[in-house]
Amino acid sequence: MNNWISVINASKGGDTLLRARWCASYLCRLRGLTFRRSLPEGEGLLLVDGHETRRNAAIHMLGVFFPIGVAWISRDQVVVDLTVAKPWRFYVPKGRAQYILEGPPSMLESITIGDRLEFVDVEAE
Repeated sequence: MNNWISVINASKGGDTLLRARWCASYLCRLRGLTFRRSLPEGEGLLLVDGHETRRNAAIHMLGVFFPIGVAWISRDQVVVDLTVAKPWRFYVPKGRAQYILEGPPSMLESITIGDRLEFVDVEAE
């Protein structure tokens, strides 16, 4: 898979939510958005874990200096929880998730719990 994907909300007419970096390695997931000062509008990270759990899907906002929109997504690519994460806090999803989509808070205006998202390799578009 390419390093960049388009995240599409299949439940809402196939609208593209944002362009996200595919982040599957341990170091990439650990770093996340830490020490960044901003996130470009329309861009984000998709943190990918090997298993669907609540514990592994927990995130920290230590060293993140701005709020972000977060969507936790099951292995079936269904949104199980949403929040606006604020700096210097910890968050655990309400349901088990394998993917964590981090983007600008405005991203959450186009997603609801239960929506099915699709991940499309940017080169395949």
